[in-house]
Formats: sequence, C-alpha cells, structure tokens
Amino acid sequence: METWFFVDSGKKSPAYNMALDEKLMDWHRDGKIQPVIRFYAWNPATLSVGYFQKVEKEINMDVVRKRGLGFVRRPTGGRGVLHDDELTYSVIVSEEHPNMPATVTEAYRVISEGLLQGFRLLGLQAEFSIPRTKEEKEQLKNPRSAVCFDAPSWYELVVEGRKIAGSAQTRQKGVILQHGSIIRTLDEDMLFDLFTYSSERVRQRMQSAFKKKAVAINDLSEKDIQLDDMKKAFFTGFEKGLNMELQAYELSEEQEKEVEDLVNLKYAKDKWNFKY
Repeated sequence: METWFFVDSGKKSPAYNMALDEKLMDWHRDGKIQPVIRFYAWNPATLSVGYFQKVEKEINMDVVRKRGLGFVRRPTGGRGVLHDDELTYSVIVSEEHPNMPATVTEAYRVISEGLLQGFRLLGLQAEFSIPRTKEEKEQLKNPRSAVCFDAPSWYELVVEGRKIAGSAQTRQKGVILQHGSIIRTLDEDMLFDLFTYSSERVRQRMQSAFKKKAVAINDLSEKDIQLDDMKKAFFTGFEKGLNMELQAYELSEEQEKEVEDLVNLKYAKDKWNFKY
C-alpha cells in the first residue's frame, strides 16, 4: 500500500496557511516529499476569498477589520469562506499519480472520497452532490452569491441536500492542490455580515435561503463532535478513501524558513490579497 505524508500544522496565520499549501506543492513537484494530506486551523478566525473574487465589490472589509478577522486570498477559485470553528484540510498530489483522473471534476470525486468516508465514520450519511438540472448547472457557472457554502458544486458533500464541506482545487505545473473547510459550528450572522448586498432585503433573503443549503456538522449530529473526533475520522477516512497509509511528517527548519519567506513575499501583501 502506498504511503502519503501527513501534516497537522495546527492554528496558523492566514498567510502562513496559504503559503504552506503552496510550498507543499513545490516540494512535491521537486520530488522532495510524498503526496500530502494536511490538517490545519486559523489564528485569528479568517475570511478567505477565491482567486478571482473582487474584494471591493463583494466584501465588507470594514466589518472584517471590526470583528478582528484575518483576511487572505486563496490560490484556488471559489467564493468567500469564513474559517472559524472548523477542520481545514488540503491534499497535494501529482496530476500524474495513477489514481488521479485528468479532469478537475473527476479528481474532485476521487479526492473527496476521503471526505465521504470521514463523514460516515462520524455517523453522518453524507453523499456526493451531483447537479442534475439545467438550472443547477447554470448556477454553478454564474453563482448568485459571494458565499462559498451557498450551493454545492460537483462532488461536494451534502447531507439531506445541504452542503457540509466546501472545497476548491487548482493545478499548478503538474501538481493538484485541493483544500477545503469542514465546519463544526457556524455563526451565520457573522458570515453574512462580511459581504456586501444591494439592500438589507436581499441580505435577509439570501441568509434565509442559506439555512436550506448549508449545515455544520454539530447541527446534524446527536452528539457533540469535537475537533479531535473530526481529525481522527478524516485521517482514517482519507486512508480508506484514497487507499493509502498516512505517515506523520515534520517540516525542517529550512522548510519553515521557505514558508515564512513566501508569507512575506506574497500572502501577507495587499498586492496579492486585493489584486482584483
């Protein structure tokens, strides 16, 4: 059975989290490390936006600052995510890996099998989202909301039709990065405070509709699932879903310096975070 590396980097700054994901891609591309599963969290709680999002048009930065939140632009696409009480994961693997399909959508399906198995180990009957109607497919091309969890995409995870994990993927120079949020509890009012709306009525309508589209783990479970429970379940879930064994990996001092250099060069800079 193949061995992948596992990194649990704990709570880190928004810029560090994105820099480490990028450096893991670089090191894997250069043959320095195996494919990687990473678990992480955020200090402080953070709003991340997708690579193509227009911050001035969609995000209320005054509220982001007032609430003391971090802010960062992801290298992946998708919409805004509030990272607070959650387990964040990333998967780094070569496009040439024999188990990785060529298309983004099918690679989502393969990687997300690890998430599916993790949810089921937590006792949740998760299923893959498969948009079927013309309207559903059109909404994916032209999302009505800047909020990530507003609607599920292809092969994201849902329970009773409501999204329970939001993921995004990019491919850079032959390496796949997929990362995403598995939300334990969610403060919907704070989430919706972070975005801009044409009117208060529009905001209320979107927030009301959101409750039918997305859900946190502890709103579904009869028991109070803790972060450690989630880590154990998804660790085993990824091993089972991707048919491999995970081996703990510690970054060297040199690698940590490379991450910090990238933080200072890119992810902590307004030039990156506000570029669109």
